Amino acid sequence: MTVTMDKILCATDGSMPSSKTVTYAIELAQRLALPLSFITVVDAKEGDTPTIWDSAALLAGNLPVDKSLLIAVEHALKAGLRRIAAVRAPGADIARTIVDYAEKNSYHHIVTGSAGLTGAKRFLIGSVAADVVNYAHCPVTVVR
Repeated sequence: MTVTMDKILCATDGSMPSSKTVTYAIELAQRLALPLSFITVVDAKEGDTPTIWDSAALLAGNLPVDKSLLIAVEHALKAGLRRIAAVRAPGADIARTIVDYAEKNSYHHIVTGSAGLTGAKRFLIGSVAADVVNYAHCPVTVVR
């Protein structure tokens, strides 16, 4: 079996697990010399078209407005990555929005975080990471 990985999509929401996820995704992109995109999902009421900041825009100083994306991009730039992008995707179902974006844009790997909830808390709150794993068309790394 051959594993093809051409670009990585990292989900971020600014939470503590998300911070670890961003760090992991940056290190993975560095080791594999692959482009890295960060995605955050916002309320579907904000439209149905994602807003994308590509490498050229980011390197020119046109930075995303979302704090979670801004922090991730700044961290990646500080780490020396230059093939990065940021995506602000509207959607009601976070996991489905992440996976749909990855599939439509030919991402070969998704990195997401997990708060590590178990038992009743996981049942009541749900788990975006578990849903991403279930819906994904490609390998998913869950960072804890």
